[in-house]
Amino acid sequence: MPTVDVVDLKRKKVGTVELPQAVFGSEVRAALVHEAVIMQRACERQGTASTLRRGEVSGSGKKPWKQKHTGRARAGSLRSPVWRHGGTVFGPKPRSYSYTMPKKKYRAALQSALSAKLADGKVIVVSDLSIEQPKTKLLAKALMQFGANQHALLIAGDAQPNVLQAARNLSSLTVLHPDRLNVYDVVRAEIVLIPERELARVSEVWS
Repeated sequence: MPTVDVVDLKRKKVGTVELPQAVFGSEVRAALVHEAVIMQRACERQGTASTLRRGEVSGSGKKPWKQKHTGRARAGSLRSPVWRHGGTVFGPKPRSYSYTMPKKKYRAALQSALSAKLADGKVIVVSDLSIEQPKTKLLAKALMQFGANQHALLIAGDAQPNVLQAARNLSSLTVLHPDRLNVYDVVRAEIVLIPERELARVSEVWS
């Protein structure tokens, strides 16, 4: 099992802990992680782009002029796609881009992403991340001790209401319940902060 230091809010070592091998010690499979990220991003697409087909644009259905002997090209409708204000051919319509991948495959991708973060020294186990008051300033000060200058992922459960409330105004921090961990947020995070109390739940859900 991989062993990491447990630190306090001042990043001083207060002990060590063994991380679950199945979650943090698996083989790093970049292709699998990439596939999971693409799937997750596709599911987040709104798919609201819409164009009007020739049957939906305004205009008469009457033939503009007779077929022959006018000297002009034949035309059958004002709504023709070759005309100005005509309909669009094969334009986008509202649709869903979401799809799924097997649960075991996605679990393996998440394990791989967490293992890669640990190998890069980006996983930090904190003894206690609780703050006295639900103030954003207090939480931001605590995060600065861990070098979270760009983006951080904090795994926190419902037992830390002050942290959850204080994190609402921090755009550079993503807070996820252990049950809601996902590959994309793990990959994009600069560091992953895990309170020691949450390790058991992470291991239970994702092993």
